[in-house]
Amino acid sequence: MSKHILVIDDDPVLLAMVSDYLKDARFAVSTADCGIYSNHIIYGNNPPDLIVLDVIMPLMSGVKKAKLLKQREKSAHIPIILMSSKEEQELKELAVEAMADDYLNKPFSAEQLISMIKKLLP
Repeated sequence: MSKHILVIDDDPVLLAMVSDYLKDARFAVSTADCGIYSNHIIYGNNPPDLIVLDVIMPLMSGVKKAKLLKQREKSAHIPIILMSSKEEQELKELAVEAMADDYLNKPFSAEQLISMIKKLLP
């Protein structure tokens, strides 16, 4: 069975692009346009094996969402990749603050994303 990846981003174009990258690499993909409305996927019957999470979103930032996920026993084990168009050093600091497992600067290639996912998933 293929690994299940959840992509959370409020930009529908980026959400579709990343989803396509992952589907082409034979991952099962779920998407959400908001961190708040992604809980039914994360804590549902088919939880993700990894989450790709945008930093800047309305209602709840990706940093806050990642922190909450890492603090809950049911989701603490799920690897998180933060993505943002922020400067690399700032994004690196935010990833540490958020307890994320890795980060990607936008724009990024399908190869960069897939390579990172394969490093994080056994």
